[in-house]
Amino acid sequence: MQIFIMRHGDAETFAASDAERPLSSLGREGCYQMAQYCKAHGHDEFDLVLVSPYLRAQQTWQTIAPLISAQRVEDCDDITPYGDSDTVVEYVCALAETQDLARILLVSHLPLVGYLTADFVTDIPPPMFPTSGLACIEFDLLSRRGELLWQTQPS
Repeated sequence: MQIFIMRHGDAETFAASDAERPLSSLGREGCYQMAQYCKAHGHDEFDLVLVSPYLRAQQTWQTIAPLISAQRVEDCDDITPYGDSDTVVEYVCALAETQDLARILLVSHLPLVGYLTADFVTDIPPPMFPTSGLACIEFDLLSRRGELLWQTQPS
């Protein structure tokens, strides 16, 4: 299966709480560029999209959704900035085993996106993710090992 991990777009610095920080106009633009990239390269259909409940991640999904096809979209409290990557990996694997998922997109935050990438791939250090950055992992559910196919960011 393929697992796509995306960091939210650039967000405003100040809000009542970290969870309420909205995307900046630059963030919306970067997200849209990534959606265009996905569409142009055939990475625009997902069985499941998991989105952090934080505002900037929700707005990232809302920005890319017009160009992305998703059979199902769910909020996931486990993929907030300081979520536990081991828990998320186990959750994604359990979903994939029971629901025959071929392509999953996670819209999350630093530092979790780097840790998730390293946990799915297992032989790399956590990569840095710029805002709106996206990584694609080919993941073998039986061996629980993945390969980082590519990582990109808005230009």
